[in-house]
Order: sequence, then C-alpha cells, then structure tokens
Amino acid sequence: MITIMLVDDHPVVREGLRGMLEAEDDLTVVGEAGSGDEAIALDRVKQPDVVLMDLRMPGLDGVGAIHAILKETPARRIVVLTTYETDADILRAVEAGASGYLLKDASRTELAGAIRAAHRGETVLAPSVAGKLVHRMRNPTPASPLSAREVEVLRLVAKGRTNAEIGRELHIGEATVKTHLLRVFSKLGVSDRTAAVTTALDRQLLG
Repeated sequence: MITIMLVDDHPVVREGLRGMLEAEDDLTVVGEAGSGDEAIALDRVKQPDVVLMDLRMPGLDGVGAIHAILKETPARRIVVLTTYETDADILRAVEAGASGYLLKDASRTELAGAIRAAHRGETVLAPSVAGKLVHRMRNPTPASPLSAREVEVLRLVAKGRTNAEIGRELHIGEATVKTHLLRVFSKLGVSDRTAAVTTALDRQLLG
C-alpha cells in the first residue's frame, strides 16, 4: 500500500483527491494539510511515501514546504499538483527537488499512475510541463544580475520588512521600493516576494 499526504488549501479539493485516490486498491491517504507549515509538521508524524503538494497557499508556499521536507527527509517523494504551469513555477518546483509536476486537470488514472511512478523513484511530468522544461533547457534565458540597490531591497524583504519600512531604511519612496521589486521579480522569473527571496538565496545573490 502506498501512503499519501495531500497538501492543498482548499478542503473541497482535498476531499475530491481523497475520493479519487482511495478508489485505487494500492493507494491510501494518511493525512491532509492546508498549508506549507502544516505539511512540514504532518510529514514528520505521518511519514507518507508520497506527498501531493499544491504550490500557492497562504503562508509558506509549496516550494518552501518542498525545501523543508526534503531537507529533513531527502528520500521523500513529492509530486506537485497545481493549476499553474508558468516557467518560473515549474523551475522553482523542480529545482526544489519535486519528483513530479502535474496539473489539476489530470485524470484519476494519470494521477494514480504518477503517484506509483514517483514511489518507484521516477520523475513524472505533465506533457505540457515537460515541453516547457525542454524548451527552457534548449533556450536558456541569460540571468540578469541584480543591481546593488535591488540586492539591498531584497535583503530587507528577506528580513521581513514591509515596503514602507524598506523605504524609510533606504531613504527612498515606497513607490520606488515597489519598482525595484518588480524589476527583481522580472529578472529572477518569479511572481512574489517569497519566491524572489528563495530564488536569490538559491543563486547566492544576497551574499
């Protein structure tokens, strides 16, 4: 029996997934979490074979949870299950160590097969996701270095400062802080503050 933990901030999604998966003879859901932080705590208790992880959740997102879980248990198999398939989302999840990346329109057969494959140690990607990764590898985007000011702003974001606090500390307007952050997001290929900090730390851009 393959044990599974579901991580999604929508209870109705978890309920639907549980029903789909437990209709399979060899799959059982042993836990559900509604956030990245809950997932980390529950993973320690339940020790599932495979984690189905949503990406965008309140608080700690899916990529942050993947990093934390795999740091504690490197052998854990984590499959992303999301509605998002942007290049930035895919790359962040794969770089974090996800064993697979599926979209929520997957059928029960596809989902069950992916879980079994991940459990065997295989990498599972939705066809559209695989295509994007191949394209990205063949046509890499040159990394744009962050300016000194952008690094300063991002360092303060990493410390939990708000835009207003950053503006006061650097003696610039809040609108200017937002402009710097938008440029950082664009250069790093991300869409939010958490992802920007995570990516910058991974690439050792913050010193």
